[in-house]
Amino acid sequence: MPTARASEAGASPNAMAEGALLAALDLGSNSFHMVVARYVLGQLRVIDRLRETVRLAEGLDGAGGLRENVLARALECLSRFGQRIRTLPPHCVRVVATNTVRQLRNPRVFLQPAEAALGHPVEIVSGREEARLVYLGVAHAMPPGGKRRLVIDIGGGSTEFIIGEGYEPLERESLQMGCVASTRRFFDNGRIGRKRWKEGLTEVSAEFQQFARAYRDRGWADTIGSSGTIKSIGEILAAMNLTRGGTITDSALTELCESLLAFERIEDIDLPGLSEDRRPVIAGGLLVLQAAFNELGIRRMQPSKSALREGVLQDMLGRASDRDPRDGSVDAMLQRYGADREQAVQVERTVLSLFDQCAPAWGLDGDERRMLAWAARVHEIGLAVAHSQHHVHGAYLIENSDIAGFSRSEQQMLAALVRCQRRGIPMAVIEALPERLAATTLRCVLLLRLAVLLHRSHDRDAPPTVRCTAGAKDLRLRLPQGWLQDHPLTREDLDRERGEMADIGYTLGIRSS
Repeated sequence: MPTARASEAGASPNAMAEGALLAALDLGSNSFHMVVARYVLGQLRVIDRLRETVRLAEGLDGAGGLRENVLARALECLSRFGQRIRTLPPHCVRVVATNTVRQLRNPRVFLQPAEAALGHPVEIVSGREEARLVYLGVAHAMPPGGKRRLVIDIGGGSTEFIIGEGYEPLERESLQMGCVASTRRFFDNGRIGRKRWKEGLTEVSAEFQQFARAYRDRGWADTIGSSGTIKSIGEILAAMNLTRGGTITDSALTELCESLLAFERIEDIDLPGLSEDRRPVIAGGLLVLQAAFNELGIRRMQPSKSALREGVLQDMLGRASDRDPRDGSVDAMLQRYGADREQAVQVERTVLSLFDQCAPAWGLDGDERRMLAWAARVHEIGLAVAHSQHHVHGAYLIENSDIAGFSRSEQQMLAALVRCQRRGIPMAVIEALPERLAATTLRCVLLLRLAVLLHRSHDRDAPPTVRCTAGAKDLRLRLPQGWLQDHPLTREDLDRERGEMADIGYTLGIRSS
């Protein structure tokens, strides 16, 4: 029996209206980007772009903190961006933060003031999720075709490598090396030098060993480059009359590296076509690109005008339709860990019924409904590890897996739902979530716990019709007359659940009629 599909789970809680404005923001380690587009006849028409060089990666202090002056610089930029998007509805704006924010010991130091400045939540995406979004943006900007392509995106703090066909990525990798990070790592005192370049090239090339052979074996027809670093290198090569149209070739890249090494210090670099704001980080970006060409055997690369932010826009359209990539990712986990699909269906249907009855009183919306549906589908994947503490094992698998389509906070919320489905309710798990998610996640936990409890026996018979009403701090269940007498184990479990809910300040009332 197949798992309940996205349509039953509320596939389009925020379907796009004709003419709607959408905004995607990419808070990168070097630059912050924003693109605003209008949804017209099923397509996106870009109407505004903003970019500011922030160099967030420069603010990392080596201990997981962010220097105050760099944080202030970032917030000033976000305040300006916020003026443009503050009035847009939440489902029309998506803000993603990448490598530098991923490295922070306490991301809330950045996230809380950033969200206040923008008026919208900020999501941290993993390196491999960033790679998926980059590929999505590049693929949608290219003519349709079946050729396999390699896409490389050199950001400020990380570099993504993706092999894909059509709109589907087949391989995704992310390495912690970008133009800002690599410049700081190898040329921290501002001096370049041939010896330093060779040592840096050796170290960066070594990072490719974990995937280069698999990529070469997989193969590709075209190589596409995205991001400011690659665009800048293409412009320099064109200005030097080494290539045309932003194309990068292996021979031209080698000549450019030789030209760069003629300068002793970064501040002295004076290359045709090199912009002033790109000069401080071009050495690190060029080093990474040369290593990529060498280790992957690249001969020619074409530039793309699209990158992460365009991919975020396309992903927003998918989330607002029946093409949400998260549905496929959750079902893939269900299959990978051999979970009981029929049980997942039963629990999902019951928890969504409870949700629909309680959502108005508790202020829950379609996003929470989807998350509950996904949690029901995967709530038993921990059984693949062990029956004992399977809810803990399941939460660990979710929180530490690469799940395409999910941001870090979404993955945290899904893991929290699975972790809290049975036994005591560990409030530390709820409190570790972003503040904007904690209260709604706890209420979703209570509904999932009841659904799991009602299906504890894994009975394939239709569940009872459960009526549920919610108050600020209470739930009231009404079950068919005589059902609890026929199910004494469930009655005992519900009595125990009263105590668990009382421990966190909620009341559970149960009656039969």
